[in-house]
Amino acid sequence: MRSTTMRPILDVATELGLDLEHLTTLGPHKAKLDPPGSPEARGRLVLVSALTPTKSGEGKTTVSVGLAMGLRRVGARTALALREPSLGPVFGVKGGGTGGDRAQVVPADDVNLHFTGDLHAVGAAHNLLAAMVDTDLYFKAPSGLARDRVTWPRVVDMNDRALRRVIVDAGGRAERAARFDITAASEVMAMLALAGSLDDLRTRLARTVVGWSDDGTAITADDLGATEAMLVLLREALRPNLVQTTEGGPALVHAGPFANIAHGCSSVLATRTGLHHADVVVTEAGFGFDLGGEKFLHLKAPQADVWPDAVVLVATVKALRAHGGGDLAAGLPHLERQLANVRAFGLAPVVAINVFADDDPADVARIRAAADAAGVSAAAVTAFVDGGAGGEDLARAVLETLEAAPTTHVPHALYPSDAPFTGKLEAIADTLYGAGGVVFTESAQRDLDALVAAGYGHLPPCVAKTPLSLTDDPKGGVFAEGHTLTISEVRLAAGAGFLVALAGNVFTMPGLPRDPAARHVRLEPDGRVLGLMQGD
Repeated sequence: MRSTTMRPILDVATELGLDLEHLTTLGPHKAKLDPPGSPEARGRLVLVSALTPTKSGEGKTTVSVGLAMGLRRVGARTALALREPSLGPVFGVKGGGTGGDRAQVVPADDVNLHFTGDLHAVGAAHNLLAAMVDTDLYFKAPSGLARDRVTWPRVVDMNDRALRRVIVDAGGRAERAARFDITAASEVMAMLALAGSLDDLRTRLARTVVGWSDDGTAITADDLGATEAMLVLLREALRPNLVQTTEGGPALVHAGPFANIAHGCSSVLATRTGLHHADVVVTEAGFGFDLGGEKFLHLKAPQADVWPDAVVLVATVKALRAHGGGDLAAGLPHLERQLANVRAFGLAPVVAINVFADDDPADVARIRAAADAAGVSAAAVTAFVDGGAGGEDLARAVLETLEAAPTTHVPHALYPSDAPFTGKLEAIADTLYGAGGVVFTESAQRDLDALVAAGYGHLPPCVAKTPLSLTDDPKGGVFAEGHTLTISEVRLAAGAGFLVALAGNVFTMPGLPRDPAARHVRLEPDGRVLGLMQGD
């Protein structure tokens, strides 16, 4: 990344019209905010999503930052709302999650590492509850919790496959099998991201189910007396974080649930703060539209009472060639498929062609022509190299789409809210994945039957699956039709307000690759950190 001169964070806050009395600075370039007392929105919301990604990623965050900077350059009062990176991907395959080169949120090293401590607070609150679960069992479970029916795991913010299956209290009287998830998959992270206030977070924590009694009664965090202590650990983490783009524009970076194993969106409070103060808020959802986009619209939007005015779909020559087996023409139908997915929600898409240095201009033109043929605006984005100037064309295309969009939101889900859980899953799989149906393994069906019997069958699904395919197989491809989505497990997230449906062989604790990014991170004598970003 090229060197960046950052603005004082108070100047960034003033630009957004924030009340400085409700802002706590954490050094010169970071701050914690009190969200607005009223969720009244003045701005328009733009959701950035993407094609089904390849393993190297296609620069969705870079495009989000570039679009926000481009909008600011053309005169729109803009706020950017992104997720916080997890240390797992930072030191794993992906590297840092702050964008790239001249289109980043800064200070990038801080944001990618410990930042304001939010992820540590989530881990502490989650593991406090885990410790109270095992303390309850040690003292013969006065809560009624059955040792073999505990569902609450522990978490750590690192890719560590060795922790997927563990024994806790080995050799003790409360010995049992357990697991670790990555912190980004914690239900506490989901609750932090979805809570609309401190009281809302308290309510969500209280109803969090940690396991069951022998007679099938749900045992909650409140039953263990853990709610208030967890809330105390999370009270500062609930406040949105303010940083800036490489061009000094406001960036709200807050909460970080993964999109393949959680709901993949930044916080409700950051979105509401942006909409309260800005004309346009640019936010993103993780991975492809079939994962993060769907979860934003089915899980976050109803709980936050928001709805996008436009969707930006990031496409690259590299990804479409990969999806076409090396042939761009063969890969272009995937663009059409994801555009149809956006339109299934009644939303207006705009195609952002993220241009890489070695892209053939003729290939970029072919993608633009495909978008034109589909009746969709498209713009090339060169923000990685050119900063905000490289996002201006996309900004103008987005503003044109916003001008044509209705000012009254009419949310359009793929399923009615009173549909059974299986019906909701089938609507997602059939419409977005091209599946011909959904089946449950025997154990997953038992999971679902028990949850329905306990009164949780009304909750919507959060599908946890591979992000690299429209099937439940990473090698299943992006053109599959009529396949079957196999659900291997169903987990309750009562505090977050959904049921997690694990499809295929998906892990809620990732592993490091053979050559992890951690091997290439280094601290320079002048204090600079190198190697956190891909290509650094």
